Amino acid sequence: MNPLCTPVTLAGRHARLEPLSPAHEAGLQDAVRDGELWQLWYTAIPHPDAMAAEIRRRLDLQAQAGMLPFTVFDADGKIAGMTSFMNIDNANRRVEIGSTWYAARVQRSPLNTECKLMLLQHAFEQLDCIAVEFRTHRFNTASRRAIERLGAQLDGVLRCHLRAGNGTLRDTAVYSITATEWPTVKTHLQWQLAKPR
Repeated sequence: MNPLCTPVTLAGRHARLEPLSPAHEAGLQDAVRDGELWQLWYTAIPHPDAMAAEIRRRLDLQAQAGMLPFTVFDADGKIAGMTSFMNIDNANRRVEIGSTWYAARVQRSPLNTECKLMLLQHAFEQLDCIAVEFRTHRFNTASRRAIERLGAQLDGVLRCHLRAGNGTLRDTAVYSITATEWPTVKTHLQWQLAKPR
């Protein structure tokens, strides 16, 4: 198996990432209902009725060595969303952290920061990645600000990059963190988690 696709559980104080499983469907349906996230036009978040198909899609991509999907649990052990290593490039030791969404109840909480810290630490320190990418719609300003708060640098915008499900063309903002930047980014993320809120 591609080492970048090997399932792993990552745990912290505010969040736990477990390998995605069909058994998580009901919890993911509840999480996506919190905020009716599927209604956001600039991103692709599954409707509760499409959750089983989305789980199958991600697990199929994992079987093809293209994705490592996770279910996100909050500090209370309740399912809060999904995230993935995707667009896996084993030869060049690069991954993208993406296809991420969280229930409204955990947005703007320490959960996202800790999830990104755990994923980045795994990518750089266990998988020996040279870079980790983040991609989002140019109009998804909340996602762009969150990516920038992590310490990622804007590589550029891919104009008319994808056609969205509603037929509109997506400009994709591409960010990355490199292995040489990781020690500073790690210190920054640890500081963000430790500071009083």
